[in-house]
Amino acid sequence: MSTNYFFKKKGPFPLSEIAKKICHDDTYSKIKDFDVKSFEPLDQATEFDMTFLNSSKYKDLSNTTKAAVCITSPNLSKFLPKKCIKLYVKNVLFAVTQISKMFYPSADIDLPDKTLKDSSVIKKLYPTVYFGKNVLIGENVKIGKNSYIGDNSIIESNVIVGENCVIGSFVTIKNSFISNDVNIQDGVKIGVKGFGFIPQKDKNIRTPHVGKVVLEEGVEIGANSTIDRGSLTDTIIGKNTYLDNQVHVAHNVQIGRNCMIAGQVGFAGSSTIGNNVVIGGQAGISGHLKIGNNVKIGGGSGVVNDIPDNHKVMGYPAIPLKDFVKQRNIKWKIILLTKKK
Repeated sequence: MSTNYFFKKKGPFPLSEIAKKICHDDTYSKIKDFDVKSFEPLDQATEFDMTFLNSSKYKDLSNTTKAAVCITSPNLSKFLPKKCIKLYVKNVLFAVTQISKMFYPSADIDLPDKTLKDSSVIKKLYPTVYFGKNVLIGENVKIGKNSYIGDNSIIESNVIVGENCVIGSFVTIKNSFISNDVNIQDGVKIGVKGFGFIPQKDKNIRTPHVGKVVLEEGVEIGANSTIDRGSLTDTIIGKNTYLDNQVHVAHNVQIGRNCMIAGQVGFAGSSTIGNNVVIGGQAGISGHLKIGNNVKIGGGSGVVNDIPDNHKVMGYPAIPLKDFVKQRNIKWKIILLTKKK
């Protein structure tokens, strides 16, 4: 991850200190000690960083990672470069949470922004921006010219809003970069902490979320939609993609360009959606899936598997549209025959 504008990072930490915290044996004592600079995703880690691998789904990224150290399990070590030091743990995601808290101790709870000021006090800093009533703006916020901020909205510290943006009333934006020509309708919440927890016997452990939300140029977000920031990577909505009302986008989701997402669609965490995708209302997309380009998903569908490019699916679980229509026709024939009897 490049410079984090929203959360203060601690460290570096000695590898021995990290390993002692998460490993359940003394194998780490045989490793040459050095300072770990940061905790990063597989594809962003450098030779001074630590990363993690908890699924073979990410073997393409793990094979080429530059990370010095990787938290993983023995059965996944074959997907990592030989020079990468492997720290084996019982529960990879629990270990990830522990290390994230070391580097970012304040990222597991969204505390109130104490730098907020009424826009009327700082309006001279934004001479080409229109502010409605009771708008609150945080420290170091950048807003491009000819943008509009509606009544009772909040833009927290270090957020960037581009030019010619329209932000409705009762909107909250934190931990986000908003590009030019973005339209955000009333009641939207962007950049809040994602729903990440590690279940334990005594209590659930919150997962820190140190990523941000990126809305690319020309994006439209419908009323009362919610977009969570990423846990370690960013949540991204691609150029010219439109979200209808009451859509939920969970942490780390990446949606491509020119997509159309109808009302009340829900995306679980870490799924990747291609370009030119159309999703009907009230569909649900499970986590860690890959949806290809030009895919069409029927309303009310439940997607639990990857979908290749150019496919049309519908139903729960979602199946190819032709198969769905066949099954529906057979079902109706059976119903009609039963009624005749």
